[in-house]
Amino acid sequence: GYGLIRISSTLNPHPPNLMFPIIILALWGILMTSSICLRQTDLKALIAYSSVSHMGLVAAAIIVQTPWGLTGAMTLMVAHGLTSSALFALANTNYERTHTRTLLLVRGLQLAFPLMSTWWLLTNLTNMAMPPTINLLGELFIISTLFNWSTPTIIITGMGTLITATYSLYMFLMTQRGSISTQFKLLPPTHTREHLNLTLHLLPLGLLIMKPALVSGLFT
Repeated sequence: GYGLIRISSTLNPHPPNLMFPIIILALWGILMTSSICLRQTDLKALIAYSSVSHMGLVAAAIIVQTPWGLTGAMTLMVAHGLTSSALFALANTNYERTHTRTLLLVRGLQLAFPLMSTWWLLTNLTNMAMPPTINLLGELFIISTLFNWSTPTIIITGMGTLITATYSLYMFLMTQRGSISTQFKLLPPTHTREHLNLTLHLLPLGLLIMKPALVSGLFT
């Protein structure tokens, strides 16, 4: 994202024949990678494709080259950097105990780790840009920028947001709900360092909404 901002600023104003296909590809990528998330069976692959989907929004906003777009891109990059890192940390805590990343096998962990299930819920709500996180602020800036650039983009960004909410809930329900597999007879407990790690990810996301200029003030 930083590289796109640096390169994109040298082409300002963009030639229309250069800007249009890149933004269309970025928006199409949002739908494609989000849809791929809905059919993933590997937990880490699902989280990785989720990051690609969010970066499609960032790329489109940067190419438009408006103050709102750049502000939204910066905000979403910081927000998703913390969110995606937290999701990978959660996936790793599951893998260390179950030694599998297959969603069909890793089910019902809420019964074994209720506190970790709370972290899963909060992180997935953050991933789908629920208030009061800065994820929502970044996405609103970007969606408004793209809508101002071309009205029909609201259809693609709206569908992308809906699919994001769908696969985030799918990820939570597949890992936490249901009956736990009988192959997991003895699961080691979670550690304080893991809860501290997740606190240091999610606490800034909650606090930054009180002063979002800390991450977006460069372009405001």
